[in-house]
Order: sequence, then structure tokens, then C-alpha cells
Amino acid sequence: MLRSALRHRYALARSKRRWPVIERLGLSIAIMKRIFLAGATGLLGNAIARALVADGHQVRALVRSPDRARDVVPSECELVRGDVTSAASLAAAIDGCSVVYHAAGLPEQWLPDERTFDRVNVDGTRNLVQAALAHRVERFVYTSTIDTFRFPEPGHVFDESEIDHKPKATAYERSKQVADRLVVDALGRGLPAVFLHPSGIYGPGPATSPGTNELIADLVKREVPLLLPGGIPVVHCDDAARGHVVAAERAAVGARYILSESYQSLRDIAEQVRAATGCRVPSVMPFAVARFVASVGETISRFTVRPPLLPKGQLTFLQYEARPTSARAESELGWRARPFRQGLLETIEFLRAAGRC
Repeated sequence: MLRSALRHRYALARSKRRWPVIERLGLSIAIMKRIFLAGATGLLGNAIARALVADGHQVRALVRSPDRARDVVPSECELVRGDVTSAASLAAAIDGCSVVYHAAGLPEQWLPDERTFDRVNVDGTRNLVQAALAHRVERFVYTSTIDTFRFPEPGHVFDESEIDHKPKATAYERSKQVADRLVVDALGRGLPAVFLHPSGIYGPGPATSPGTNELIADLVKREVPLLLPGGIPVVHCDDAARGHVVAAERAAVGARYILSESYQSLRDIAEQVRAATGCRVPSVMPFAVARFVASVGETISRFTVRPPLLPKGQLTFLQYEARPTSARAESELGWRARPFRQGLLETIEFLRAAGRC
């Protein structure tokens, strides 16, 4: 009798595409999924791994070096050696998994060989899409970027309504545009994909993904001589991760969701770090000076093959003053993000405990 009732409730929940928790007649039954995750050593992917483990799922994480990844990835995860750029390594890794999270990629704004962006962000996505189609997964959760959208005039709010089909300024952005189109094309071949577009991610996580965390740490250490002009939209890594998990459970196939909490100028960030730690707030570099530094730096980098002090793509993005809205995720998924001030305090505490500031 009980077994029959449980089977009925499980079938009913699947028909409504509601998982991993079924609630009916006061009973709560956890349905564990075996999930494949690419990108578990990155800031966002690591947070996704923690969220999935906390929900009771079995997570199989694709890593290039299991020995190094064991110190970063949650211990409950199964580690499998492989690389998104190696199609052969993905077939066995995805086998038996019903959901694929693709949070792997290169987020840098400059590399000595721009073809690396295509090899990782484009070819890696193509390989994962093909593997997911071959294994007929139930869900493909793709981490895209806000850079795929058409940006309005600087400082204006934008949402998910308009994809930018014109090639963008940097090799990174262009590679993400192409990768996004690969996933869109695969929808027509039966890929049950959903698209998440996080803004600048910060928060507790591996040192392998510095980004905004590095700026925060350097401000605390008083190692920022001048601030760059402009700013970035931000979202805490744990909130972005939860947005991915909720979208996997609730979103319609093909749906897109921006995950962003607020826009912060770099001076705003510095002011809030000062309020939390007492550090000084550096002056803002004039834009003309920043543009000159970026231009000269990239010219020199062509010969030294070392990263420029200020990539032009980074400066361009800061000047966009991009202000994406997460109204759709909030309305349709019930997603919420913690205020930046709260997340910043958590991040500083984490960075200090880890000896990074």
C-alpha cells in the first residue's frame, strides 16, 4: 500500500517536472539525482557543487587533476579525470548522469593566444553538448554570461530580451557568444537546456578564480594604488549557484535568467571595504590615463607574452557600467540574492581565514 502510494506520488511529481523534493499529503521524499558538473574548481562551479551536495545529490565532477582538486572540491563529490576540450574523456564521465551542469570556461579578458578562448569556451561547449545529447540527459544547465546580451547606453538597465548578434570587442566575449549559439542550436536537436547569465561573481571559494575577490583582498591589504574608473554588476557565488540549481528544477527548456544583485562602482566597493576594515580608499585613475595604460600594456604584452597590467577589454567593460536586472529570475524562480554589503563581509571573513588578506 505504502509502496504503491509512493510510486504514484513520484510519477505525479515527474509529470509536473518538480524535483528533487516531492511534497504531497504532508510527506517529503528526496529524489537524489546523479549529476555531472564541469567547472567544479572555479568559483561558481565550486559553489554549485556545494549546493548540489547540500541538496543530497550525487555529484560527479570533471577535473583535470584529481589530486589537486581534492583540496578544493567538496569531499562528497566523485572526481573523474577529464577535460571539456577532450570529447573522448566526456563520454564515460557523463554516463549514468541525468543532469549536466556546464560551468567550465575561461573568464579572462586577455590571453597571449586568443585561440585558447575558442578551444575551451567554444569547442569545450560543443563537446559537452554532443555528449549530453548522446546520453539523452534530462537537463543541461549552461552557464552563459551577461556579455551575450545587447548592452544599452552605459548605465542603463537591461534584461534577457535581446541577444547581441554582433561580435563583441574581446576574444573572450566573442567565444561566449559562439558557445551560447551552439547551445541554442542544440535545442532543436532535443537538448533540454536552460541558460544562466551571472554577473561578476565574488564570495568564498577557490583562489583559482580571483576576479572581484582579488580586488577585495588587495583593498584590505592596501595594495591598490589607484582605482579604475567605472564599475561592475555583482552577485555572491552561493546565490548564483542556487539560481542554477533552482533553474534546473523549475525553468522551461530554453529559458534564460540573469543572476545579478547590484551594480557597484569600484569606488563603491572600496568605500564598503573601508567601512568593514578601516582601509583607505584609493583615488580613481582618470579615464584617459587608464586608456593609455591599457593600450601601451597590450602592445608590450605582444612581445613579452605576459598579461598586461590593464587589459583593454576589462577597461571597456568597466566603462559600460552594465546594469543587468534579475527581475525574471526573481519573479519566475523565486530567486533572491543577498545584499552586497552582507556578502562582502562574509567574503572578507573568508579571505582572512584563508590567509589571502
